[in-house]
Parts: sequence; C-alpha cells; structure tokens
Amino acid sequence: MIADWTRQLSALYQSYGYLPYKMSRFEDYDLYVQNRDFLLSQRIITFPGEDGRLLALKPDITLSIVKNAPEAPGVVEKVYYLEKVYRSRPEGGPIRELPQAGLECVGDLSSYEEAEVLLLAALSLSAIPGESVLDISHMGLISQVLDSCRVGIRHRPQVLAALERKSLHGLSGISCHGKEKLELLISCSGGPEQVLPRLKAQLTAPAEAVAVSQLERLCRMLSQSGCTCRIRLDFSVSNQLKYYNGIVFKGYAQGAPSSVLSGGQYDRLPEHMGKRCRAMGFALYLDLLQEAESAYDLDLLILRDPRQTPEEILALTREASREGRVLVAAQPPKDRTWKRLLDFRKGEKESC
Repeated sequence: MIADWTRQLSALYQSYGYLPYKMSRFEDYDLYVQNRDFLLSQRIITFPGEDGRLLALKPDITLSIVKNAPEAPGVVEKVYYLEKVYRSRPEGGPIRELPQAGLECVGDLSSYEEAEVLLLAALSLSAIPGESVLDISHMGLISQVLDSCRVGIRHRPQVLAALERKSLHGLSGISCHGKEKLELLISCSGGPEQVLPRLKAQLTAPAEAVAVSQLERLCRMLSQSGCTCRIRLDFSVSNQLKYYNGIVFKGYAQGAPSSVLSGGQYDRLPEHMGKRCRAMGFALYLDLLQEAESAYDLDLLILRDPRQTPEEILALTREASREGRVLVAAQPPKDRTWKRLLDFRKGEKESC
C-alpha cells in the first residue's frame, strides 16, 4: 500500500510541475553543523571521507534543497523527494533509517505558491486510505497577537507553551493588554466555518486582520479543491523547528500514533544561510503510515445485505479490493480489526 501511495504522490507532484530531487546517503557535515538549530534531531552520525572531509548520514533533506536554491527575481524551484533520512524520534531512542516523502518550493514565492503548497499537502492526505485531518495555524498571526497584547519577551515562552497545550490555566500570572485575544487563540479550534467568524470579530488590529484574511482565503481555496481530508484551524500547531514564520500545518491519518505530515513557511532558514529567497514545503513520515497500516488486519470490511446476489457482492469486492485488504462478511468478525466499514445490511450504503 505504501508503494502504491508514493507512486500516486509522485504523479500528483509532477502534475503541478515539481521535479524529483535526489540526494546521496552522505552529505558534508559542515552543512548540518552550521544549521544545527534547524534540525529536528541534534544527533548526527559522521564518517571520514576519502578526501579528508567529514561526512554525515543525512538527517534532513530541506537544508540541501535550500542550499542549492536559486535567488533570481521571478524564479521558483519546485522539487519533491522520496528519500531516507537518519535520525532519532523526537522523544529519543536510537538513530533509525526513516523513509520520508515531501516537497519544497523555494525562491521568489508569491501568494500563489503558498496556496499551492498547502493544497498539495491536503491532496497528499486525501490520497491516504481512511480518514485524515489537516490542522492549519499561522505563526505570523500568533506573533501579531502577542505584539498587540504587549506580551514581553520574558513571558512569551509561557504563552506559547499554554497555546501548544491548549491550557487557559497556562496564562496564570501573566498580566497583559487584551488578554482575551490570547484566550481566543487557545480555545478556538475547529472547522473554518466556526473559527473564522470568531477570529474576524476579535482580531481587528490591521496586521491581525491581514493574517486572518489570508487564512480565510486559503480555507476557501481548499474547500473548492475537492480534497477529502478534513480541514481544521488550530493554533496549538507550532512546529518545533525555529524557522517557521507564516502558515504552518500538520496532517493526521487514521491509525497513526502522531502527525504524519508537517510543514509550513520557513523564510528564516534561507535568510540564515545568506540567501535572498523565501521557502515553503512539507514532509510526510512514511514510517508512521506503515505503523498505521500494520495496526489493522483489514483496510475495508463489507457487511453484506442478504438480499444482494453473489454477482453483486463479487462486483463490489473487485471494486473495493483496490483499497487493499478487503473482507466481505455477514456479521462483524470478532478476531479482526479494520480501518473502514461499509454496511449494507439495512439496505442502504453506510460508511463508518
């Protein structure tokens, strides 16, 4: 299933003009040590090269792409990758070989490229069998709210921690102007149709309104795109890397233990590398999708209607088998687990 899905992703990204990006297993260690703050994992395995240079098992793809990106006005490099990186999980443990897919859009980006990257993230999740959710946040909006509430540098880590945990209690002891705006970001989460009116009503400072308008435009575009993943606005989404500065997002798939997709706008990385360009992209963690896939015995369980003929059931099974492992039964089996259920026993199609 993962192989089929990655082929589908490659076709999707190529249809939007993205080219494959290939890396060797080893890269110059200096690239990673000079940009260590922008790595998810600080542990890097190094080896001496034949020419005396120190090489590293690559822990990241993005740094290499940004390093080689163009800086000319009007030029944008669009690449996607299917690679393996070498890092430990955020919670620790041994360094592992982790399969990863993703794309990066680097150069003289416009609002179109921002919308395109977010759309491709949503369509990538839609390609995964089962339910999926894309949570969207805006680091620029959060920063503007902190400024308008006059939250000092000393208290900002506490506020951001409260936001990540969705904890109103985490704001205890903080005295600031317009504290209700901070409480809004913490408590406000859900579909755009519920969240955006609340944001527009309370976040009325000019810079806040611009960021809210950007979110509204992006959500409208996603609703018209035909992607099947759910879209939520959730300001607890704050990717751990220090270089995100605008739209950020995380994707979740049914059965996966944590987010399977993570990305956003990261203009601070090329700036740190001395490049005059902008960047946005995302990564998909294929190892987590493999875990989710193996957590179920079946991709689809079909409970047949006794009134259906064998011909109807066989035709249905042939069609459904494209989704993966399918079982047709009269009653739910006690010794199996499944991702999705189609129940025809009541004479109507019902998807759970």
